[in-house]
Amino acid sequence: MIAAKDPHNDTTQAYLPDFCAATTLFIIVLVAELIAIALTLASYGPDQQFLIELSKTSFLILWIALLGSALMCQLKVFLESIGRTRAFIIGFVVLEIMCLVVAEAAWQLTRVYGESLIIEDTHATFILRSFAISSIVIALAMRYLYISSEWRRSIVLEAQARISALQALIRPHFLFNSMNTIASLTRTDPARAEEAVEDLSDLLRANLGGAANKSSLKQELETAAIYQRIEKLRLGDRLAVRWDIAELPMRARIPSLTIQPLLENAIYHGIELLPDGGEVRVTGSKGDDYLEITISNPVAVGEKRNTGGNKMAMSNIQQRFELAYGGKANVDVDDDGVQFTVTLRFPLDEGEA
Repeated sequence: MIAAKDPHNDTTQAYLPDFCAATTLFIIVLVAELIAIALTLASYGPDQQFLIELSKTSFLILWIALLGSALMCQLKVFLESIGRTRAFIIGFVVLEIMCLVVAEAAWQLTRVYGESLIIEDTHATFILRSFAISSIVIALAMRYLYISSEWRRSIVLEAQARISALQALIRPHFLFNSMNTIASLTRTDPARAEEAVEDLSDLLRANLGGAANKSSLKQELETAAIYQRIEKLRLGDRLAVRWDIAELPMRARIPSLTIQPLLENAIYHGIELLPDGGEVRVTGSKGDDYLEITISNPVAVGEKRNTGGNKMAMSNIQQRFELAYGGKANVDVDDDGVQFTVTLRFPLDEGEA
């Protein structure tokens, strides 16, 4: 997608589609042909043959559509750098001029090859009609692109707000328990207390530091490991976490704050409720073009937290995965009463770590 930068807003967003892409070109040709059919139905008379009139109209409109796509493809770098309002105006003017040039060329060809290309209107009428029709179609198309841009922008802003909410979702009980654990360690094991303070500081920095939309899998797993160490100090032998992630590429990109909240849910809603504790399993596998991460924990039968934090975090992660990957990713939850399992399956993206 072409990103246009609003001069009044530093947020970069998609505005115009990529006119160089084959899928976009196919849609443009399809819409152009539908417009040709509509114009032919509105104008041909009883003494005219529909298919002949449609072929003439389609020939003109398809040329305009293909040349317009080529122009917008060439101008995409320029248009994405001047802001949405200027891109709208310049794009409209360029496409309008192109339409008039094609209309004039069609008229001149009719003069030279009158037997094969027939335009029944006068020169002025034909140019004026072409100008009016192209202005309406281009204006409607640009307006649609603007509305579509605003819709995508609202989704991005909502997602960013959800990320901020997730970053702020530090359960008070975890913070208080961590501080109490650290306070007790200062008397019995000052060295471990110092390590715990550093871990808590790193965890708070990761959660509240305004993380980007995506981070590397290595960063996500490191944040989760910090959380595990802090909880291990409090729960002791009641908590065990088995990491089976050797297959995962550490450079892979994943939506920020995904693994740690899931591990937190597994401990808070699972391990803590079991008198003898239990084991959280984190496994990962790599396919040809996707990654799969599974986090599972034992369920305490008959025990359940009264808070809705588990559902809130899961809903947040599901919506962010939908935004990041569309229909290419899955966030599946399986609760059979014995094990609670969350499975993340998403496309492999090994960007810059």
